[in-house]
Amino acid sequence: MKLSLETRDVGKVTIVRCKGRLVAGGEVESLKSHISHLLRDRRAIVLHLGEVVFIDSSGLGTMVRTLTSTRQVRGDLKLCHVPEHVQKVLQLSHLTKLFDSHESEDNAVASFYRARAPVEQPVSAGKSVLCVDTNADLVTYLRELLHRAGYDVHTSNNLRDGLILMRVTRFDLVLLGAGMSASPSTDKAFRDACCTVPLVSLGSDFSTLEAGEATAGLLKEIAERLQSAPRA
Repeated sequence: MKLSLETRDVGKVTIVRCKGRLVAGGEVESLKSHISHLLRDRRAIVLHLGEVVFIDSSGLGTMVRTLTSTRQVRGDLKLCHVPEHVQKVLQLSHLTKLFDSHESEDNAVASFYRARAPVEQPVSAGKSVLCVDTNADLVTYLRELLHRAGYDVHTSNNLRDGLILMRVTRFDLVLLGAGMSASPSTDKAFRDACCTVPLVSLGSDFSTLEAGEATAGLLKEIAERLQSAPRA
């Protein structure tokens, strides 16, 4: 089974889900190239190893080099869902203390927020905004727009990951895309978490409106909601 990599951002943390064999050749080169690409603008990375079926010494060496590369740019790399066979290899190689491993994605993400690690540069000192929308291109645009407007922006593409972020840090405002849905329990938990935070909903036509008009209207609404919000 060849290695496949699925990547998603949870706030300022990037989770890379590895599935298949982590072995010498194209597999390790693929992981190295992928992480190198992420490190251009990301600093907090989690490797989800739960679906790695086999790892050889080259794969292990790549993990070590990836950790080193991440820390060289003042970031960090953590592991989660480490399967028993990979854990045994780490123990035999005396590398368990080198890697910060967690049982779940939730715990791995939370560890970055607790540590206040330098997870993305530059870091804004402005109001903290969580943006949740399924459209990856729209989220990328909003992250850049709000960052340049002086906000500290955290993003997610689904309510489940948004809920993780709501539980590990405090936001001044939540920006929610149209038609967001999840399981009933997740949806309720997310809505409950938003009860004490100003919530701005993106209209279903936001992405199709004239960009300048849509942008100006959104920035104005965000500023007004933050200004009218009760002080903590």
